[in-house]
Amino acid sequence: MPADVLPRPSRTAAPGAGGIPRRRTRVLALTEARWAGAALVLFLAALPLELTGAPGWTWGPMYALVYAAGGWEPALSGLRELREKVLDVDLLMIVAALGAASIGQVMDGALLIVIFATSGALEALATARTQDAVRGLLDLAPATASRITAGGDEESVATGDLAVGDVIRIRPGERVGADGRVLDGASEVDQATITGEPLPMAKEPGDEVFAGTLNGTGTLKVAVERDASESVIARIVAMTEEASRTKAPTQLFIEKVEQRYSLGMVAATLAVFLVPLAFGGDVTGSLLRAMTFMIVASPCAVVLATMPPLLSAMANAGRHGVLVKSAVVMERLGQTDTVALDKTGTLTEGTPHVTGVHPLPGAGLTEDTLLALAAAAEHSSEHPLARAVVHAAQERGLSLSPASEFMSAPGTGVTATVDGHRISAGSPARLLRGTATPAADQAAAVAAGLEETGRTAVLVLRDGLPVGVLGIADRIRRDAAATVASLARLTGGIPMLLTGDNPRAAARLAAEAGITDVRAGLLPQDKAAAVREQEQAGRKVLVVGDGVNDAPALAAAHIGIAMGRAGSDLALETADAVIIRDELAAVPTVVALSRATRRLVVQNLVVAGVFITALVVWDLVGHLPLPLGVLGHEGSTVIVGLNGLRLLRESAWNRAAAQGRAAMPPAVRPAAETG
Repeated sequence: MPADVLPRPSRTAAPGAGGIPRRRTRVLALTEARWAGAALVLFLAALPLELTGAPGWTWGPMYALVYAAGGWEPALSGLRELREKVLDVDLLMIVAALGAASIGQVMDGALLIVIFATSGALEALATARTQDAVRGLLDLAPATASRITAGGDEESVATGDLAVGDVIRIRPGERVGADGRVLDGASEVDQATITGEPLPMAKEPGDEVFAGTLNGTGTLKVAVERDASESVIARIVAMTEEASRTKAPTQLFIEKVEQRYSLGMVAATLAVFLVPLAFGGDVTGSLLRAMTFMIVASPCAVVLATMPPLLSAMANAGRHGVLVKSAVVMERLGQTDTVALDKTGTLTEGTPHVTGVHPLPGAGLTEDTLLALAAAAEHSSEHPLARAVVHAAQERGLSLSPASEFMSAPGTGVTATVDGHRISAGSPARLLRGTATPAADQAAAVAAGLEETGRTAVLVLRDGLPVGVLGIADRIRRDAAATVASLARLTGGIPMLLTGDNPRAAARLAAEAGITDVRAGLLPQDKAAAVREQEQAGRKVLVVGDGVNDAPALAAAHIGIAMGRAGSDLALETADAVIIRDELAAVPTVVALSRATRRLVVQNLVVAGVFITALVVWDLVGHLPLPLGVLGHEGSTVIVGLNGLRLLRESAWNRAAAQGRAAMPPAVRPAAETG
């Protein structure tokens, strides 16, 4: 193992420090956000003046500015839609807000304007941030590369100018500038951004490397095999953008009937005004009745029947470490009937751990002494496997002897002198190459057995003789099996595993988690294709992942959830929701919360419908006084609004979590409760 492979860059690393530069659209750079902010500030300034009985001239102009700042954009958009013979609820709500103002309900109309303006700003911000993340992915590839000329000299060129057949040199710690194949040199390359594998991969002549991956301590000479526009990173960008564009349009439940409702309400209002006139009715009386009808039939209560429960559920989920990006996402989470899970960083912790210590018979070592020797030799190394060995020794409380004459060989391992013995630790295949002894055969057999179960084997030599083998693997999360079982019950099918890791490691992990549908060795386009296959079959797929290589699948899915702690910027921005605290058990809980929210929305729609129907019938059949109509309309709005706020309570999250646990088979339920 190489000793000095650089740690994986942090998502928040500054540009030029080995990290990925972050492109972030500022909130106030968006026109929608500036107008929504202005409307909100004006509303908050006017509201206390009105409530404290200040003269109307102090707060009236500010409310007027609220209408102008927050309403001009949806009004203009609605008029454009109207020109295309489409009447949407946005325009209807603007008319309703103006109607409310015309009968003295200025504050109610202003509040409606603020809600609509804020919603539009949040949608614009989410779109801009997703585009930022997609464009920022291209910054993974370095801007320049060292190209070797025909005369053997080096020249610095832009990576975009590299052509197929060019030869480039990648030095230790540099990012690979282009997709290609190694001609000379040996190193280990961290390619988790492409394949999702948690450990750096050994590279030697003949092996393929990808643009944007991070080189270790060795120097590589690479022949370019693809243009920059055809690199794997570029294709991930293209696939993510395409999936985001082609994803089915999302609408809230109530928005699916908005066109018919809008047209019906406008037609009915005109009829209420014109029909009495046709029979000689009074203009003022007809206008008052029509205005009353428009107020009591307006969809304010219906909108509030939908939005407060969804927004309350979003806020509750946020308090418990789940960022749901929109009300549409909260609604769609509960529609999930198929789940696809990534492996590394999602079902696993994303860092390697020692899973077994195997001294060879005849070596005269115990597990602790073997581990202590290996950890002492590895102590100076920054390689992930070395850190795992040292951490395992520290967990056992072992005392490590000082090491001297430390050396590392890229792709092979480390060597150091410990207690007067020359200790080597590294790849069994490379350390045993050309060795044919009974101890070597025994060590090779132990290593092969570990690798068959999906573990990485680390051979330990003492003075050139094999003395033991360590098994290392990425550790499954404690709540993984319980989460898989819960999702299986909630959705009616066992989740599938989509991973770029090798089939043996994937199969071992799947067996521990209770997953039977395993798809391993997948590139990003393969993951997206698997999701599309399920979507085309009529399934509503929830994808849970964390890496750049998961982004196309997250974008293509019905709903995408990213693990937040180690998730890449692209995954976090592409996903519809983010598990900020990295608690996998939050996934079934938020699905259950979404389903509870949908049930409450239906309850609210029934209440709102009953009120609207009763008030409309009263207005048409009898004589509904305008103040009483406004009171009934506002009363129904308050009732459904307060009902929706029930989902803000801690008990709502606890009930959703309990529902997830109840969905688990009894055999795995204790694991969830203790994990």
